[in-house]
Amino acid sequence: MLPTQSLKEHVAILAFPFGSHDLTILRLACRLARAFSFLTTAKSNDSIFSTFKLDVPNNIRAYNLEDGVPANDVFSGNPVERLDLFLKATPANFQKGLDVAVIYGRGHASFSDMVVVTKMVANSNQTLEVIPGLSPMHVRHSKETFFSYKSSKIGCVLPRSTAIVMNFCQELYPTALFDDLKSMFPSLLNVGFLTQELPLPPLPPSDSDATECLSWLDKQSSKSVVYISFGTAATPAGLELKALAEAVEERGIPYLWCLKDDHKHHLPNGFIKRISKQGKLVSTGVFVTHCGANSVFESVANEVPMICRPTFGDHWMNGRVVEEIWGIGVKS
Repeated sequence: MLPTQSLKEHVAILAFPFGSHDLTILRLACRLARAFSFLTTAKSNDSIFSTFKLDVPNNIRAYNLEDGVPANDVFSGNPVERLDLFLKATPANFQKGLDVAVIYGRGHASFSDMVVVTKMVANSNQTLEVIPGLSPMHVRHSKETFFSYKSSKIGCVLPRSTAIVMNFCQELYPTALFDDLKSMFPSLLNVGFLTQELPLPPLPPSDSDATECLSWLDKQSSKSVVYISFGTAATPAGLELKALAEAVEERGIPYLWCLKDDHKHHLPNGFIKRISKQGKLVSTGVFVTHCGANSVFESVANEVPMICRPTFGDHWMNGRVVEEIWGIGVKS
């Protein structure tokens, strides 16, 4: 048994093993660490502790949790199914004895949207005009997904929180929106961007890249390359991927596309071979993105405009902020 004093100083963090959410909260733990336990699934731990070169303090210890996926389960390709299994496997009594505190990794407008829409959803014809800085929208036009139900539950819990830590920078809020959030949540702490280092670190040498993407980029004109990535979990439908590939090939635009192997069969026949000199499938002029918070923050930090193709969750609201408030991108 550890001394009582050590028990008082120890903090256990249960990370959400979806996309890059777990990396964000690990970076926060690294900044605050004294004696932390970092709990998430084995696959997630293996990914973030081996793939990312993080300076993790020795007193942060990783523990594996059950992910809820049955043995010999064959992945259907739908990440939401795995997420639902994890949520069902997470012990409900984990919250017992803990003060309600939230570390929130989404954008600020999405955060406000969850609280407000939860109160209005009963009237689908009602116009949502209470998110400062954004144009009005009907509640019925909000995207109904698996995350809608989860977000509504979070929207009910948030007002009871002792404090909320946001992966965001206060300077990027419209003044009216920040004042509105502070009126609802006095202990609103902005600590972002947790996944970005500012000033930006120097680029690695081109000869250190096994994929040869960096050396290929070195040969392109400044701000001439389209970067296409839909994050670690979101992928558009096969027909949309095919249409995007055809558009890229037809326009002759140099591009860098990050696409998982199990989705490449959706591409037109012979596409990869035909455009081998035009692009690579794995200095950027524009980013075609799903609008995940970390992807948006990276674009902001690197001053890269965005073409937004939201998929689920906070992506839709992040896309509206990029287009309507910051004016640094357009929604497709």
